[in-house]
Amino acid sequence: GPGRANRPRGQGHTDKENEKEKKSVICVEGNIASGKTTCLEFFANTTDIEMLVEPVHKWRDVRGHNPLGLMYRDACRWGLTLQTYVQLTMLEQRTCPQTSPVRLMERSIHSARYIFVENLYRSGKMPEVDYVVLSEWYDWIVRNIDVSVDLIVYLRTTPETCYQRLKMRCRDEEKVIPLEYLDAIHHLYEEWLTKGDLFPIVAPVLVIEADHDMQKMFELFEQNRDRILTPGNRTHGP
Repeated sequence: GPGRANRPRGQGHTDKENEKEKKSVICVEGNIASGKTTCLEFFANTTDIEMLVEPVHKWRDVRGHNPLGLMYRDACRWGLTLQTYVQLTMLEQRTCPQTSPVRLMERSIHSARYIFVENLYRSGKMPEVDYVVLSEWYDWIVRNIDVSVDLIVYLRTTPETCYQRLKMRCRDEEKVIPLEYLDAIHHLYEEWLTKGDLFPIVAPVLVIEADHDMQKMFELFEQNRDRILTPGNRTHGP
């Protein structure tokens, strides 16, 4: 714009832009029952952090309807319905004003597309036209809205561990989830976040092995506290 060329070097950012630069978004990713909520709860009392858990309560009750439960019972019929709403609610979360320097999110709009939509399509439970429409929506969002992430914390678990945890926590919708489903989700996460040959990795990835009991996981979270929460102090890797 006019006058921009005459602006002293280093003063091109507004205060608002500088404020944004100080804030970071960390997404905790992993299979169902990999310990994502436990991770967020561990850091919940840390100052200058805001938590955004997956909006599962919305997916279970949309004006009296339960698209999450419907999808698990008949993915061919309800996959598009659920994933359209998941995409909307994850976008709504990501774009709400950030009030703290660090935002810790449970999953992301990226895993909604790269893991769960992809799995529905690969498993033959989503028609190609539905897959293409959801992909077009996601691509438009990424091009036009800031849904960037500064770090992905990948809680890496075996499908068998997740299956045992699922049976213990007894959520109604999850009672019908077979081990094969968890195995498929696991392999997609591995392709995306460790092999890097499925889709673009949208941020640096910190892998934490998460098959351990809760006490051991608390120890690992504490050991990785600075790597997770402090920008510029992140040396990534397992």
